Amino acid sequence: MTWRIHVEPFTRPLFFAWSRLTRGKTLGVRAVAVDGDGRVLLVRHTYLAGWWLPGGGVDRGETTQAAVVRELREETGLIARGAPRLISLHSNDRFFPGDHVAVFRIDAFEAGPDAPRDGEIAEVGWFDPAALPADVNRGCRARLAEIFDGAPLDPDW
Repeated sequence: MTWRIHVEPFTRPLFFAWSRLTRGKTLGVRAVAVDGDGRVLLVRHTYLAGWWLPGGGVDRGETTQAAVVRELREETGLIARGAPRLISLHSNDRFFPGDHVAVFRIDAFEAGPDAPRDGEIAEVGWFDPAALPADVNRGCRARLAEIFDGAPLDPDW
């Protein structure tokens, strides 16, 4: 669905305006899924450049833990088999004022049915944290450096 790459820059500001009118603050989650070989799972969206940690928004009435488990399943097909562990919480004001992102680590999971390719996820891949693709999102790269390299925790996404 490459059309989303072209349409998203125009529709995203409308989505943000609607979100701002209907919510004072927004909350998102990102999953750091680590396999038995120590690789992390990343996704490439059809509407955003680069590789990202799987994740998305927390729905009304949903806990952050439930949201990260749901997003991991929806975007990658993986089913969490253990409780997600909160790693950090970050302000995403640079990108969207009032937005926050909770980062969870998930080490116990199993492959479920393939995630439906509804046009949101273009590609899913496992990567060694020391050999990430060049185009990993800046915030995701910083979170992985904090987790795997002991980099100082940055409260900003």
